[in-house]
Amino acid sequence: MGKKIKKEVEPPPKDVFDPLTIESKKVATVVLMLNSPEEEILAKACEAIYKFALKGEENKATLLELGVVEPLTKLLTHEDKIVRRNATMIFGIMASNNDVKKLLRELDVMNSVIAQLAPEEEVVIHEFASLCLANMSAEYTSKVQIFEHGGLEPLIRLLSSPDPDVKKNSIECIYNLVQEFKCRTTLPELNAIPPILELFKSEYPIIQLLALKTLGVITNDKLSRAMLRDNQGMDHLIKILETKELNDLHIEALSVIANCLEDKDTMVQIQQSGGLKKLLTFAENSTIPDIQKNAAKAITKAAYDPENRKFFHEQEVEKCLVTLLGSESDGTKIAASQAISVMCENLSSKGFFNHQGIPQLVQLLKSDNEEVREAAALALANLTTCNPTNANAAAAADGIDPLVNTLSSKRDGAVANAATVLTNMATQEALRTNIQSRDIMHALIGPLHSSNIVVQSKAALTIAATACDVEARAELRNSGGLEPLIELLRSKNDEVRRNASWAVMVCASDELMAGELCKLGALNILEEINLSVSRKNKFSEVAYNKLLNNHLSLKYSQTGYLSSTNIISDGFYDYGRINPGTKFWPLKDLCLQEPNDLRTVLLVNNKSDVSPPSTEDKSSEVGYGRSISSSSSLRRPSREKASKNTYYFSAGFGSPIEDKSEPASGRNTAASKSATKEKASRKSKGKKEEEKQKEEEEATVVLRWAGEGNTDKEWSPPADPDFCVYVYEVTKSILPITNTREQIETLAKYVAEKMGGKIPKDKLQDFSWELHISELKFQLKSNVVPIGQIKKGIFCHRALLFKALADKIGLGCSLVRGEYGRAWNEVKLMNESQKGVIGGLPPPEVYIVDLIFHPGALMKLKSKEADRYRFL
Repeated sequence: MGKKIKKEVEPPPKDVFDPLTIESKKVATVVLMLNSPEEEILAKACEAIYKFALKGEENKATLLELGVVEPLTKLLTHEDKIVRRNATMIFGIMASNNDVKKLLRELDVMNSVIAQLAPEEEVVIHEFASLCLANMSAEYTSKVQIFEHGGLEPLIRLLSSPDPDVKKNSIECIYNLVQEFKCRTTLPELNAIPPILELFKSEYPIIQLLALKTLGVITNDKLSRAMLRDNQGMDHLIKILETKELNDLHIEALSVIANCLEDKDTMVQIQQSGGLKKLLTFAENSTIPDIQKNAAKAITKAAYDPENRKFFHEQEVEKCLVTLLGSESDGTKIAASQAISVMCENLSSKGFFNHQGIPQLVQLLKSDNEEVREAAALALANLTTCNPTNANAAAAADGIDPLVNTLSSKRDGAVANAATVLTNMATQEALRTNIQSRDIMHALIGPLHSSNIVVQSKAALTIAATACDVEARAELRNSGGLEPLIELLRSKNDEVRRNASWAVMVCASDELMAGELCKLGALNILEEINLSVSRKNKFSEVAYNKLLNNHLSLKYSQTGYLSSTNIISDGFYDYGRINPGTKFWPLKDLCLQEPNDLRTVLLVNNKSDVSPPSTEDKSSEVGYGRSISSSSSLRRPSREKASKNTYYFSAGFGSPIEDKSEPASGRNTAASKSATKEKASRKSKGKKEEEKQKEEEEATVVLRWAGEGNTDKEWSPPADPDFCVYVYEVTKSILPITNTREQIETLAKYVAEKMGGKIPKDKLQDFSWELHISELKFQLKSNVVPIGQIKKGIFCHRALLFKALADKIGLGCSLVRGEYGRAWNEVKLMNESQKGVIGGLPPPEVYIVDLIFHPGALMKLKSKEADRYRFL
């Protein structure tokens, strides 16, 4: 054999790096290795980092500081499966850290993570990619990103994965996503219900629980409820309830059932399958508060259907609900109260709670939990609506005090419900009196100031129900309740505005309150509301008219009409026609103004501030130094007799007191005032003394008109002694007449005589009433002229005097303002030929009273004579 020759070993290439095994004990070094181009190094570095991050939150924070996230995001799309898998595993663990979540959103890696859910990827990648998404989906911004990048569909697909971890992560992520409306409504389109129902078969309770929680959210959507029903979802839920071993799932199952019962078809299905009876069984027998609560919620949802309410009543659900009111759990009490509030729509159930339930609900009003008080008040509100018996039962259970206290609750719902109960109670006088005694008006001030429109509306309605007495209205005014109530009239909400108008209407029932409301601007606001077609309501119109009826001076100026029921009282004044929105001056301001060219203000005042004269002074002076004018067509006593008869006027009563049988005669106009006094007192005095006395008395008149006569006394309207005499004479002579037509005719002649007598039509232009009025304004130094002072008057003066005197004796007539200073009175009379006819009488006929051309003549309203009279 030949000799063996030793083969020489070739030296390694000079450009090849010899393999090097590195053992690193520093995590920073490993993080740097993530930038290596070698797949093996990348895979091992990722594996080491995963194990390090798995040990705790501090390690995750350390990795974040070392900048591990940025290089890892590039590895999510690496070509090598192992590198990609290990990088995904790191993100699955790291994404539980909030700072990491924030950085991942900024780096916009959501698309890369979702790509790992592709069917061809390994189960491990599915597991950790879905874990990363589950962790990220806990925050709103990440939910939006996952949804926008199409993450919902692959997650639903992974619900059918054989790996339980993948299922758990996927259903958890879906549960987080469906909290948002867009995700929830998209789920039925992706046919997600069947795979979610399949999760009930899982042997892992956490997966079953997450599936039920997800269904509990998505069944708030009608389409999802329908899909659940079509896929026999209710059967699955009932089976869970029937399985004792699954009692940890009963709470969530009941929650899903409660949602499904809002769907009528589902309700029919569950009723036919006996599911409703099982609900009652759970509510009665379970001792777990959350199960009781959800069972009561399910009953509430089902009870919205009348047939179900009837069914529940037959099963005596009321007893179960009353028992639940005594639970130690506030959640159960709330759910039971809500169920009662729905069940009482059934009249039989409403009657049952009269004896049992209302006392327990009243006790719940005293709870420290505001939500409990709100739910209890809601149940009582529904129980007492249109049910006086239940309202009495609530009062008998000492419910008024806690209800009034609830008006100060921090929860708007509790306040609104308590106000509703009190309103329902106040429909009965005995209960209303009881409520008023509990300082209810003061308690309503807070709700009136609320920014919640429901609270505002209910508070205004409670005032309308309780302010039916003078004392209650005075309490409301003294408590400062009128201002916020009037402010509610400006509300843009129709119901608030309606109820506030209602309350104002009730408050305007007496003159004092009506005046206060007008001062605060209620009349102007109501006028503005009624001018709007969209904002006005029947209560705003009635309230406006009611305020006007208590302020007849303003009503006549604005509307130009006073009906027979609008009784002119002392202090009424005719300011003239004004347009809506125009300022209406108070009488005091008008009296203090200097006379000018403006229209004369006509005053009606039967009150007198005159004291009886001394025995030394035999004159018949009254008022402002004027003698009583009582020359009447009704009685004309002799001058001799007149000197022996004098009438004095009491300041307290404003009506004459007869000293002797007949009134004094002799009529003196305002222009002859001084001359009359001169005849009465001149005998023992010289001419200079008389003139001096005259000047002093005239000065007194001016001071008294200006309100400066006595600064210590409150201002009062100027007295009108002549009108006082008119009232006395009319009362004594016309009131006893039994025939209405004769009363009208006699009064018309009387008024015409006091105002200058009959005026022929062709002499109307020559009747110089303007000069007479101007002289009165000059003498009185005011634009305000008492109606009794006017001795030459035309249409507007005579019509006002006729109305004022007719009202004093109870003779019904209206006062109508026409154009160009015209005014007239309308009266209603039965046709004489039809008196005594039984049944079927036509309405009375309306006549206009002639006070000018033929005083006492009556003209039918729709006649040529009446038209000429009104428009002449």
